[in-house]
Amino acid sequence: MDIGVLLTPVLTGITLGMAYVVMAVGLTFILGMLDIPNFAHGALYALGAYLTYTVMQVVPSFWVGLVVAPVLVAGVAMASELWGIRPLYAAGLYPQLLFTFALSLVIRELIILIWSPVGMSVIPPKLLAGAVDLGVTYYPTYRLFLIFFAGAIVLGVWLFLERTKYGAIIRAGIENKEMVSALGINIHRLFTFVFGLGAGLAGLGGALILPLRGTNPDMGLDILPTCFVVVVVGGMGNFPGAIVAGLLIGISQSVIVYFLPQASMVSIFVVMAVVLLIRPQGLFGEEGRK
Repeated sequence: MDIGVLLTPVLTGITLGMAYVVMAVGLTFILGMLDIPNFAHGALYALGAYLTYTVMQVVPSFWVGLVVAPVLVAGVAMASELWGIRPLYAAGLYPQLLFTFALSLVIRELIILIWSPVGMSVIPPKLLAGAVDLGVTYYPTYRLFLIFFAGAIVLGVWLFLERTKYGAIIRAGIENKEMVSALGINIHRLFTFVFGLGAGLAGLGGALILPLRGTNPDMGLDILPTCFVVVVVGGMGNFPGAIVAGLLIGISQSVIVYFLPQASMVSIFVVMAVVLLIRPQGLFGEEGRK
């Protein structure tokens, strides 16, 4: 088989995987810090795509939408954490889960009311139109941009966590919230920031995927199971694990679908099952972590 024919699904998998990584890193932050599996994460991803579309209608620039939409999504998420999730911390996990689930339904219905149930699409910006000659095959310029831009974002987040004082506080909070609170740091303010950061990454994922897949009200429901699979496969709350698992899931899904199109979603869960049978805590997870 021609190497170019094999390279295309692999590159497509990397593209898809990097979109999963951006989403999963955001979900990993929220899960690691707040111990909440955020069921609204997919809805926030969809909101990011729709807001990017709207910004592009007002200011005909994909680049402005790529910046503005994730910030707006982060703002919505922080307000939701402040006035919705925070009052439920004392009530335990299940009320928080129900709130994030309800939030996802509310966002979906608002999307239908504001933007209609009909999907919309945009074309990539002129700068990223066309395809790049890779020698053995041509590959869309926008998809290559997504790979490198998402990689730069993930690297930036890692540098923020590893090289800044606030990043160190977040890492400490993920490991031991009680210790951080005992040091006099406002843990609830930290929760709000982390929830906003994670949601902002979900919104960024939606903005990046918009020129590839367009929008539809159910796009958040479609992506949410995959995000949780990536987090579980990588190891609950583990940053490097989310990166490796996102790429693994994306490439596996793309290559399997290339040869067996009807196995699109099944392939994701097969990979998860195989990984968990070998390492129940995930690729980078710690044994005993819930």
